[in-house]
Amino acid sequence: MHPFIYYLIFISIVAIVVTIYDKLIAGSDKRRVPEKTLLIIAALGGSVAMYITMQIIRHKTQHKKFMIGIPVIMVLQAILFALYLYWRSKQ
Repeated sequence: MHPFIYYLIFISIVAIVVTIYDKLIAGSDKRRVPEKTLLIIAALGGSVAMYITMQIIRHKTQHKKFMIGIPVIMVLQAILFALYLYWRSKQ
């Protein structure tokens, strides 16, 4: 398998674990995961896994920043991937 696939698997697992962790500690006295951190993980490639996890566990689904922001990140990542594939096909 291509190393990029391993990276996507890794960052997706990180996204899932961090999202579930933040949901579990919500409402407790423990320090929450900053929203910025969640968005950075999504931007680093965990957007699909994070979005699906958020929908399943109903976490941050009332926050426009996440319900709009993460799909926007997914679209930008898809565009970048399509451009990469196009560039690669020309070489």
